[in-house]
Amino acid sequence: MSIYVGNLSYEATEQDLNEVFAEYGSVKRVHLPVDRETGRMRGFGFVELSSESEEDAAIEALDGAEWMGRVLRVNKARPRENNRGGNGRSGGRQGGFGGDRY
Repeated sequence: MSIYVGNLSYEATEQDLNEVFAEYGSVKRVHLPVDRETGRMRGFGFVELSSESEEDAAIEALDGAEWMGRVLRVNKARPRENNRGGNGRSGGRQGGFGGDRY
């Protein structure tokens, strides 16, 4: 499982989050998604600790806490929905041409 951390400062780094969450347990992974077009952080991230009890302690302590001038939103991450966009068809090959093309 991992933790969702929302309302992050755009100045926050993976190292910053690692240091904050290390107070609650052993940090296995930190991920800060960036916008594909701008390369700028999107204002949220994910942290994975070694155990669920460590994650629960971090959530309890940090949800609603002020950090880097922002009030954090910290909770259990929900599984990502399979929403890839596309043309609405499920399965099969994309594109309008069938068969092998030479």
